[in-house]
Amino acid sequence: MASATSDRDESEGIVFVHEDDGSVTARDLETGLARGGDTRSEALAQLAEVLALHEGGGEPIDDPDEFLRAELDIDPDELEGDRDLPEFL
Repeated sequence: MASATSDRDESEGIVFVHEDDGSVTARDLETGLARGGDTRSEALAQLAEVLALHEGGGEPIDDPDEFLRAELDIDPDELEGDRDLPEFL
């Protein structure tokens, strides 16, 4: 069974949950965002990146197809499925 630290103010800060598989999840109490890793430091580093993006950090992708080719070595022409954005976007 997973366990979390419980001697904290539950309205702010970070809670670490030790999962049954040995991994660790870091959860930000203010936003509810969470990320996991093999160690507390890895989970916290992942969470820091997600929080930065959540707060508007990062750079916009001007050309998604070029990003897929250059950064991820994926040919967008070979992707299957509907590539149209959902109506809410």
